[in-house]
Amino acid sequence: MVKVYGIKNCDSVKKAIKFLQENQIGYELVDFKTQPVDCGIVKPWLEQVGMKTLFNTRGTTYRTLKLKELNLNEEEQLTWLCRENLLIKRPVLDRDGKITVGFDLEDYKKLFA
Repeated sequence: MVKVYGIKNCDSVKKAIKFLQENQIGYELVDFKTQPVDCGIVKPWLEQVGMKTLFNTRGTTYRTLKLKELNLNEEEQLTWLCRENLLIKRPVLDRDGKITVGFDLEDYKKLFA
């Protein structure tokens, strides 16, 4: 079973779920708004994909919090990711411990081939 982390009204999360459903792949949605994740989950993700991939600097939350102005280092970014899950690029897929971030149709086709 694939775990899909994100928020249910996010377009990228919707696309990922649609792909999984169309390909009859079992999944569980972990919605950041109702089931926030902590550093115990975020840190292993970072070990696989890195901060530049996981930390969403293009989203509304990043702009609203004016984090660009703070010029955060990686430790500070980690603190923010753990405190404010909406800063995590979505969706995050956990497939048997293998992490994939974002939605790209061609990547998903390869991943689930």
